[in-house]
Amino acid sequence: MAKGRQLKGRIRSVQNTRKITKTMELVATSKLKRAQDRVIAARPYADALREVISDLYTAELALQFPLLRRPAPPAKGGPTRAALILLTSNRGLAGGFNSNLIKEARRRIEQLEGEGYTVELHGVGKKGIGFFRYLGRTFASERIDVGDRPTADHAAQVVEPLIRAYAAGELASVDLIQARFVSPLQTPPTTMRILPVEAPAAATAARDYLLAPNAEAILEQLLPLYVRNAVYRGLVETAAAEHGARRTAMKNATDNAGEILEILKRTYNRQRQAQITQEIAEIVGGAAALQG
Repeated sequence: MAKGRQLKGRIRSVQNTRKITKTMELVATSKLKRAQDRVIAARPYADALREVISDLYTAELALQFPLLRRPAPPAKGGPTRAALILLTSNRGLAGGFNSNLIKEARRRIEQLEGEGYTVELHGVGKKGIGFFRYLGRTFASERIDVGDRPTADHAAQVVEPLIRAYAAGELASVDLIQARFVSPLQTPPTTMRILPVEAPAAATAARDYLLAPNAEAILEQLLPLYVRNAVYRGLVETAAAEHGARRTAMKNATDNAGEILEILKRTYNRQRQAQITQEIAEIVGGAAALQG
């Protein structure tokens, strides 16, 4: 009967684990809805910024703004430092979400270092920071207070020092490693080049703008805003992707726990039935012996 007690203990343990994973699945589902709403709300503003920059952009204006200029490579006297912002979560239990982002960051670091750049890491989220610390890499800046409700102020605090450094010619580029939120089941890691600002695609139709005071003054304000908004979008999409990945991981864990429970219960019932059969056989055998 010792084995039966062990099986009952395992059944209780799996039942308790399933309750936890089911609760975490429900919490992640609730948070995912709010995170999706933030992603959807951020997209029209970002699209409008991109359209205005596309309409104002000219090759002549591009030469006037440091955020639009592409520096020379290190071999030709350009800056040798390249910044990389890595967005991960503060918590685990999200399947391969964080490991995929870390893998993308390692790939990008190897690529930049192969081109002759010294990579300057900026981390947002405990998981990415902890991994690269384990590898012995240092971070130029670390943020673990953003959480799953990022704001525009968070984005500005992360990227403003990098905007100033790039405008001063100290950085060759700034890349953002984020999760792109396509759907709760599809959140691929993505590298976004946020500096220099890529030349926008030409506008499909001419728009009749009244510019005041002029295009130069507008772009001077709009370009930093565009970069800050790109980081904000990365933060909200990564937060939504984290909740989607955690919901999927916890649903899979709950389903697996249910399958394990079925196996354990069948095993316990078969053992219990065999024990009862054996006890009946012993009773019948004992009764027959007494009668004989």
